[in-house]
Amino acid sequence: MNMTTQKESDGSSLASQVEHVLKLSNDYALGLVYPDGHWYGEMNSNVTVTAEYIFLRQALGLDLKADVAAYSRYILSQQNSDGSWGLAPEYPGDVSTSTEAYLALKILGTRPHIPAMRKAREFVLKAGGIAHVRVFTRIFLATFGLFPWSAVPELPVELMLLPSICPINIYKFASWARGTIAPLLIICHHRPVYSLPNGKSARNDYLDELWLDCTNKNVPYGQPLWDLMSQREFTGLAFGVLDKVLYQLDGLRSIPLVRTYARKQCMKWILERQEKSGDWAGIFPPMHASMYAFMLEGYKLDDHPVRLGFQALERFAWEDKKGKRIQACVSPVWDTALMAIGLCDAMSPDKQAIENALAWIRARQLLEPRGDWRVYRPQLAPGGFSFEYENSWYPDVDDTAAIILAQVKHDVGSIGSDSVIAAATWILGMQNPDGGWAAFDVENDKQFLNKIPFSDMDSLCDTSCADITGRILEAFGLMMKHSSAKTGAAPLLFALRAACARGVHYLASTQEPNGSWYGRWGCNYIYGTSHALCGLAYFVEEILVRVMVKPALHWLKLRQNDDGGWGESLLSYQSPDQGHQASTPSQTAWALMGLLSHLSETDDAIERGIRYLVSSQRPEKGIGSSWPQSVMTIIAIIFL
Repeated sequence: MNMTTQKESDGSSLASQVEHVLKLSNDYALGLVYPDGHWYGEMNSNVTVTAEYIFLRQALGLDLKADVAAYSRYILSQQNSDGSWGLAPEYPGDVSTSTEAYLALKILGTRPHIPAMRKAREFVLKAGGIAHVRVFTRIFLATFGLFPWSAVPELPVELMLLPSICPINIYKFASWARGTIAPLLIICHHRPVYSLPNGKSARNDYLDELWLDCTNKNVPYGQPLWDLMSQREFTGLAFGVLDKVLYQLDGLRSIPLVRTYARKQCMKWILERQEKSGDWAGIFPPMHASMYAFMLEGYKLDDHPVRLGFQALERFAWEDKKGKRIQACVSPVWDTALMAIGLCDAMSPDKQAIENALAWIRARQLLEPRGDWRVYRPQLAPGGFSFEYENSWYPDVDDTAAIILAQVKHDVGSIGSDSVIAAATWILGMQNPDGGWAAFDVENDKQFLNKIPFSDMDSLCDTSCADITGRILEAFGLMMKHSSAKTGAAPLLFALRAACARGVHYLASTQEPNGSWYGRWGCNYIYGTSHALCGLAYFVEEILVRVMVKPALHWLKLRQNDDGGWGESLLSYQSPDQGHQASTPSQTAWALMGLLSHLSETDDAIERGIRYLVSSQRPEKGIGSSWPQSVMTIIAIIFL
């Protein structure tokens, strides 16, 4: 057999393997669909979400006995070998996460002398003890008298009175921060102290074993002003001085009339954003904090908003053999949109399943003039989709673009549909001045806010990012490719082209020197590079695009592992140069999506990647694969 015949034989063999695993993946996916046509999988998070829910139930005197074993089993299952708990998989132990996990276990009745607790205690002390926890953890500890409230930054509720034209106001914070800060303002006004199993005390010794010096708990939460001045951190210095002034003014509590009015406005703001189902923003932090705020403002457990809020929180619970935990968010719209895209690309024979999924999604399009995004875009017509079952205030651009892709891939004729036109129009209006798109807000890029004393996680802004911008370029590119003068999208074509030109320039300005792009909403450079390349594929006639694409493809090929797959550690968010990591199906799929959008399927790197995916498929319950949806997308593209 000559080399040409051998290669053709190998290709034929690979194609037959791909057909087989594609069928298994298709069957597996259809076996997971809910009766009404949607998909929903667990969203993993670290143990702090579950720990903080335990804190809430303890604080409000709610029963924990029924779930003690399940909660404890889950938290202990996530403990690292050194006794710690981390922020994310592969991350080293974190003192704040470990402290919260330890306290939750102790509240649940776990004995401090058992090996797991002893190792956790040793880790926290080695990391500097409770004195080194983040500000949010300080606040939770302060609600039990485990940290003095004087060691928590001042958060005056009068912030809610600042108009949207001010350089600092509630709407300048990212949506996830905004929804959490509002109830935190109420909590920090009241400075509550709740009971622990050993009683109630403003100087509770329940966690003294985690202090290096439990006689001095009034530990500063920020750098000394002199250090900020010497480092020329003038923004941080200004906020530090303001915080000192607020502290001297007792957080503005000395003006009772203004404070009373601010509290009422804050609670009104929170109430307006509660969904009929009880949710706030569809994410745990604002839901959790709002329960404290309501109770502190005089509500009872059986009052309507509180009862609905707890029902919503319980719907975030997930329980299996690992135990019970609380998800930070649920993602049915996102899961269903991506699965629909995968089934379309896989040319699934079950067209009805895709139609049912899209019908389920379309029924959730947000077409009423509601949402915080309207503060800075009041004239923009609604049309977005949100991530969760119930979240009418915070649609997100990424979901909306993915849903355009799902609809158009299923039916090109949907380009002129009311749903796609409304979604595309809304996305157009959400483009930032830099040409990129963010997740939930527009022009939410005031990075100086991360210098505020209570911001020790650098997450108060929702800025443009390459991965979302790439997905939008892909969605708009697909629309333009199939649009004609006869489609309902024709009036949008000029606006789509102009927006895409600006999006391309944004990607050019954010490409890393090595050719990759940073991915904010997926891990990380592989994810960002993949989505950028998929979007740029529709604009390769432009010289600028070809200049960007070449080093990006080269970078992806350099990152390929010997087994043909790709992998990347979450630690790349802290340190970009992590070297080659163990291959995973999802990251291999992302890499191949980027490569396939510009190269032939016969390219050696692509063939090796496909072989990795074929060989790594895992039967589960005898019905198919446990891969993510994105793998189905990759395998299907080969046949297109």
